[in-house]
Amino acid sequence: METVEAAASRGTDRVIVAALALSMLLASLGTSIANIALPALAEAFTAPFHQVQWVVTGYLAALTVSVVVGRLGDVHGLRRMHLAGLGLFCGASLLCGLATDIWQLVGARVLQGAGAAFAMTLSMALMRASVREERLGRAMGLLGTVSALGTALGPSLGGVLVATVGWRGVFLAPLPLAILALIAAFMALPRDERAHAGKEGASRSGIRTMFIPRLAASLLVNLLVAAVMMTTLVVGPFYLGIRLGLTEALVGLVMSVGPAISILSGLPAGQAVDAWGTRRVLGIGLVMLTAGSFLLALLPNALGLAGYVLAIIVLTPGYQLFQAANNTAVLADVAKEARGSVSGLLGLSRNLGLMAGASVISTVFAVSAGIGDSGHGSASAIAEGMRTTFLLVGGMMAFSLWLAFVCPAPAKRS
Repeated sequence: METVEAAASRGTDRVIVAALALSMLLASLGTSIANIALPALAEAFTAPFHQVQWVVTGYLAALTVSVVVGRLGDVHGLRRMHLAGLGLFCGASLLCGLATDIWQLVGARVLQGAGAAFAMTLSMALMRASVREERLGRAMGLLGTVSALGTALGPSLGGVLVATVGWRGVFLAPLPLAILALIAAFMALPRDERAHAGKEGASRSGIRTMFIPRLAASLLVNLLVAAVMMTTLVVGPFYLGIRLGLTEALVGLVMSVGPAISILSGLPAGQAVDAWGTRRVLGIGLVMLTAGSFLLALLPNALGLAGYVLAIIVLTPGYQLFQAANNTAVLADVAKEARGSVSGLLGLSRNLGLMAGASVISTVFAVSAGIGDSGHGSASAIAEGMRTTFLLVGGMMAFSLWLAFVCPAPAKRS
């Protein structure tokens, strides 16, 4: 009987993990699928680029409501709010496909991004609540894998859809996937306990949990790591295109190395957490991120393309190891009534880091490389900007390593 029950439990875990992974895939796909359609949208709506750009920016801005989303999950039930978010995503996707002017589309994309915030944020909290302890790291690693897969798949899928069925297909094609995710989550996720019984306790426990020093340290490190990864995406095309003189097609091919490694390393990273514990894997991940950042400062200028790819091969698995370990550690000992809020804080810190990488650190690169309004600089200046930027980034990662181990990890899972 125990064997049958254990097998049934494992089967239930798999169904829940699959449902939550599908939700994460859907939300991450939305972050990148519309980018390729911007020229077609500008032509279809006769709109200037700064207006069309809000189709992407509005979605990303809506993702920053993750803290509010997490709090709603704690108060009203994680499953209930997750289903509501998926329903919102479905409706918003339909509105995007039916939009008749640019601002209707932007408004629908903001709603879609809010639905994606529910899917992304609450998937982590629900994973912690639903999956057995010994499989939690693996489950978190899978979420990292499908997140990378969705982000990497978006531009290519969007390009095919724009070329074959037009820009409306970019927003309508994910709708069947969203409906499937909604049905899967409804069928698989365990029902919430009655929410009203613990609202007052949730508030007190949530506030206490949010402000403990070790959580603050984990969130700050999460922000810095996200900023580093965004910096590689912004600086890489300048170095590859201007310094190395690669064609746009080759730049795209080389830039796909990182996402491909993320996809392949996400699940093994989670398995490593289950086998070795969060603290050890967190340290390995941060060491690899630090080494990869310094290698990006030194190897590309010494070895060219081979040096760039080698540094990315070191950096990217470190990111997945860090994500799996940090997300598992942060959520491992959080009180049940505060898991949504803390998941929201993880999402917020990541989004703030992405914005910091795209703006603050990228400005450091632009200034050090002498890139003006034209977006161009000399090959030697680009090389110097690359070196300066990633020396700074390497220092940030060294600081993150120090910070992570000065404040003890929230959980020491063995």
